[in-house]
Amino acid sequence: MMDVLAKLVAVLPWWDWVALFWFFAAWIGYARFATRRVPAQPSLLAAGNRVRRQWMLQATKREVRVLDAVVVQNLSTSPSFFASTTILIIGGLLALLGSGDHTSSLMAGLPFTARTSALVLDLKLVLLTGIFVYAFFRFTWSLRQYSLGALLVASAPAHDEFPQLGEVARASFADRAGSVMGLAAESFNDGTRAYYFAFAAAAWLFSPLALALGSAGVVWILYQREFHSEVLALMRE
Repeated sequence: MMDVLAKLVAVLPWWDWVALFWFFAAWIGYARFATRRVPAQPSLLAAGNRVRRQWMLQATKREVRVLDAVVVQNLSTSPSFFASTTILIIGGLLALLGSGDHTSSLMAGLPFTARTSALVLDLKLVLLTGIFVYAFFRFTWSLRQYSLGALLVASAPAHDEFPQLGEVARASFADRAGSVMGLAAESFNDGTRAYYFAFAAAAWLFSPLALALGSAGVVWILYQREFHSEVLALMRE
């Protein structure tokens, strides 16, 4: 077992392993930071969840809920588009993996790319493929959750029944339906975050330093957009 591990470690130089470790630490660390930071400083996703709960509360007061159905449908088009696009990207990456030496010669002809063996190049392509596979699962799960949210909206009692059921029932429905919509948005957010980090992973084709700097840059961009963007300030007003 130790011999196999040693051979695996020897495949990449130590600076590549350091950059790869930093890449995963940046991705996982930022995801946990963004979740735990919300109580102290609400994020763009948390602000959106508050609006989604308010939206579901208003839906209970509407006699005709065609507008709500249209909004749910429009929201589900984004994960559907990204899921379809991700399938194409995965297919292209698998084609590159199957090309072998042809891919290595193609990459060698690009400016500024690191000169590596075919095995190392395959590992870099495997990393990119894994990222987009993860993004595909998150996008399709988001689409499924939006479908369930649409079912909740469709199954809601009529607007004139809620006064009989009481305000507790109205608030309970808004909490449940808003939470489902929030989970769908969170899954979509995870997928788009994977796209951001895929750009950092693509920088590994150039050098380990580019991978490390790209990971740090993606974290900075995500942090600014999720916690300090102008749209967040408007959503919180």
